[in-house]
Amino acid sequence: MLNTASSIRGMVTAPHNLAAESGAAVLRDGGNALEAMVAAAATIAVVYPHMNALGGDGFWLIHRPGRPPVAIDACGGAGAKVTPALYAGRGLEAVPPRGPLAANTVAGTVAGWRAALELAAEAGGRLSLARLLDDAIHYAEAGMPVTVGQALLTAEKQNELHAVPGFSDTFLDGAAPPAAGARFRQPRLAATLKALAEAGLEDFYRGGLARRIAADLAAAGSPITAADLAAYKARVVEPLALPLSHSTAYNLPPPTQGLVSLMILGLFDGLDVAEAESFEHVHGLVEASKQAFLVRDAVLTDPARMEADPREFLTEAALAELRARIDMGRALSWPQPGPPGDTVWLGAADAEGRVVSFIQSLYWEFGSGVVLADTGILWQNRGASFQLAETALNRLRPGRKPFHTLNPALAVLADGRVMAYGAMGGEGQPQTQAAVFTRYVQFGQGLQRAVTAPRWLLGRRWGEEGVTLKLEQRFDPALVAGLMAAGHDVEVVEPFSQLVGHAGAVVRHADGTLEGAADPRSDGQAVGF
Repeated sequence: MLNTASSIRGMVTAPHNLAAESGAAVLRDGGNALEAMVAAAATIAVVYPHMNALGGDGFWLIHRPGRPPVAIDACGGAGAKVTPALYAGRGLEAVPPRGPLAANTVAGTVAGWRAALELAAEAGGRLSLARLLDDAIHYAEAGMPVTVGQALLTAEKQNELHAVPGFSDTFLDGAAPPAAGARFRQPRLAATLKALAEAGLEDFYRGGLARRIAADLAAAGSPITAADLAAYKARVVEPLALPLSHSTAYNLPPPTQGLVSLMILGLFDGLDVAEAESFEHVHGLVEASKQAFLVRDAVLTDPARMEADPREFLTEAALAELRARIDMGRALSWPQPGPPGDTVWLGAADAEGRVVSFIQSLYWEFGSGVVLADTGILWQNRGASFQLAETALNRLRPGRKPFHTLNPALAVLADGRVMAYGAMGGEGQPQTQAAVFTRYVQFGQGLQRAVTAPRWLLGRRWGEEGVTLKLEQRFDPALVAGLMAAGHDVEVVEPFSQLVGHAGAVVRHADGTLEGAADPRSDGQAVGF
């Protein structure tokens, strides 16, 4: 289906229909786009639990009418007791990807909700926190139908996670994965959300709920403490910006790979490609991605210890130097594996001109797998990306922020349109963003068509070392042949493949018309009114 949803009073898109409906209901009740996003974020943490949770991280990119865009960094750092010696003392040469020792960073997403609501209040937001969390509480308490994705991933990850504290009791139906469509209830999580609604979001970090979370973490064997929670606050930060020939694009600064997303657009902008879905379009974006990934892997880390200013890589001189390395007839050899990751992206816009691009994640599916016994919170494994070697770029240190694949995107077009867009999928996020953006902005495709159209992923499958250029089967065979002839290691995958992730977009036109698109690869929808 290629019809783009449109409205004039409000728009929300999400990869699960219930989250989109939660956000839209808040807009109907007089809330603004930031309040709507908190409601949608809370609901999707309940109904898409394999992809995100209260125990994860989040990032916001917010357009405000008449003011510069602003970003929220809700990424937690490693705990004070999280040191290389902690792992070496247990005979480990790396941070384990699952289990209590992978639950080694503070969860920032709830603090991000709080920071967003402070900005919402400045804009006249007036809805209570209890109202915003109402749907999430209901779905956690009464239950909701298990999605096909949750059922499949539970079955796929069951052997890996069944012994992790809390996982089996929460996500298995007896000893078996739940069937798609079965009612899935999370009563402990419902009680936690009720506690937040009554005491406020601050209680997650500095209050009675925080003490219960800390006790839960300790009982599970996580090194995160009450002091780590109490020391954490989300930060309002200035986003990175890149002027393009047709717009100004924005994204998050480090520790995210927002720089990568902007670099891809900047490199491609100077290639003068004229036709969508052509060899030059796909090849040009893939080769631009490679150049941006090389920069990412060399410099991106915790912003407190980055030696280079990320803005240096967005100057025209820097982009021109990298662009000159792109051979428009031949693929650069590409053996480098990329980081895994799954997440959710959501967008919202209101009638007053606020547009929100939002993302929250656990890192891998089900994160660390640790579900806290008392509070029912699933904790992330983002800190599994830390390296223990002293010479590593993202080496582990207490308090350090892990590198993040998360990066919600936003653009202000020359004609006055504002576009929020994004995707899930770790390595694929900036690639999918580039596909959707160039199709809609540069080549004039409809918003839903730009999201639905076949996509690609330069990356590896789970558990494989080889890095191939994966193309959905719906691409023109002549294009596939051309890419192979140019030296790309092409792998054709099923149409509407989950490998390329879930994308979405919201656009506000200068006259106030709103558009939204959701990915048919997901369980979502765009809801306007």
